[in-house]
Amino acid sequence: MKTTGSSTRKKVVVRKLDRGLVKGYLNPSSYMGPEGVEVLDQEGRLQRIPVEELKGIFFVRDFVGNRHRNERKLFQSRPKRTGLWVRMTFTDSEVLEGIIANNLLDLDPQGFLITPPDVYSNNLRIYIPRSALTAIEVVGVISDGTARRTSQRLNELRRQSTGAAAQIGLFPSPRQSETE
Repeated sequence: MKTTGSSTRKKVVVRKLDRGLVKGYLNPSSYMGPEGVEVLDQEGRLQRIPVEELKGIFFVRDFVGNRHRNERKLFQSRPKRTGLWVRMTFTDSEVLEGIIANNLLDLDPQGFLITPPDVYSNNLRIYIPRSALTAIEVVGVISDGTARRTSQRLNELRRQSTGAAAQIGLFPSPRQSETE
């Protein structure tokens, strides 16, 4: 695990595959190493949790949460956030949907950082290691519409420039040179 001079720590709840929980703090810029994750628990002890024991690292608003709130794990309609809408199946058959970045440079080879479907939940983001999943499928690609607007503008420009009158006369056309 990389160590940085940053003193910024984020609140996390680490869920393990054996249903255990570790509540504590970790450095968000270097939280996942090849051997696992290092969490500074609430008692001030540094705990190392191997990757193969992890189910997910939940970045939370607070450690208590709302026990009476039934958190949504699936989107009820098309998400508004841009990215890849994915459905993940864990090794214990739990299913969770979320949004991941639609950028290959942002993808981590060890796992996925997702935005959960319930925006009012205590969970802000969730890191899910690949080893905790049996399947992941892309449900949809959610865009902000800029690509569509750009392609519409290009198509309009092509339509406008298809006529010969729209051509600027830098070079003679092949027909003009044949007749001269």
